[in-house]
Amino acid sequence: MKFMGLDLSLTSTGYSCDGDMDAIAVKKKGVERLAAIRDEVMLACREHRPDVVLIEGYSFASRASQAHSIGELGGVIRLALHEDNYTFVDIPPTCRAKFATGRGNASKAEVISAISARTGLVWEGKGADDMCDAWILEQMGRTHFGLSDEEWPKKNLEALESIDWSHVVRKNNEL
Repeated sequence: MKFMGLDLSLTSTGYSCDGDMDAIAVKKKGVERLAAIRDEVMLACREHRPDVVLIEGYSFASRASQAHSIGELGGVIRLALHEDNYTFVDIPPTCRAKFATGRGNASKAEVISAISARTGLVWEGKGADDMCDAWILEQMGRTHFGLSDEEWPKKNLEALESIDWSHVVRKNNEL
């Protein structure tokens, strides 16, 4: 059973699936940027064939000038996933932070630090925070379905209870 985490961003979209992580950076603007990011995300999906894609949900604290653009990207990616018959789950940013740190209002730096301390993984370089967030999303799916190699504290696991998993259907004891 495969899970892919996607941390959508106009400047650096992170993805993580089965140990493969990357940050997709596109220099284009406007609709060309949306199309290029969509194409790269869907290429990664077709390469890895995840059963479930976990997408970091919208941040309602985004600046108004960015909110529309981020919303456009989210809509484009969700539509592309739907059209290619991928099951996806939206993960609120506060749930991602709580799963990583035990606190829903943890900063990006606190999230990276907590994950590095817990796993020994080092997150550095361009797009590191986006890949880390995508890895966390992937782990959330793996953990919810009992497939994680990591042990998570009970307080962190509470984040999984706030997520709507209802449309992820098991078939023959698998997704």
